[in-house]
Amino acid sequence: MNFHPYVTKILFICHGNICRSPMAEFVMKDLVSKAGLADRIEVASAAVSMEEIGNDMYPPAKRKLREKSIPFTPHAARRITKADYDYYDRIICMDQSNLRWLRHLFPDTEITSSGKVSLLLNHDVADPWYTGDFEATYQDLVEGCTTLLRACL
Repeated sequence: MNFHPYVTKILFICHGNICRSPMAEFVMKDLVSKAGLADRIEVASAAVSMEEIGNDMYPPAKRKLREKSIPFTPHAARRITKADYDYYDRIICMDQSNLRWLRHLFPDTEITSSGKVSLLLNHDVADPWYTGDFEATYQDLVEGCTTLLRACL
């Protein structure tokens, strides 16, 4: 067994931390676990807004994860902090709006030029809170998380 002294720390970001980012967190944790990399990759999620702080994952998001046999634990939405920004190696946003929020929240940081912050995909992951299409969001998350996992190896 190889010894890996470095743990990659990933934080998924969406607007409220009740749909896309917690779904991405649990999809990624499942992929990491199945790949036997739980000791090398740490995963969490947060919001850019304060609208849903303390709320659990949105029930339709939980239903989609159950349908796909993705394990998840109780969740309480939280907002990203400067300590999070400093701690995590990769901050993965669901859409361009999340990037704009980060620039507003942390104006003294090089949000996109640092290489630390990026979009999950080369397009916005649609917000199922508005679209109601949790399947399309799930498919985007699996695609993005699978690609991200490969990049972490």
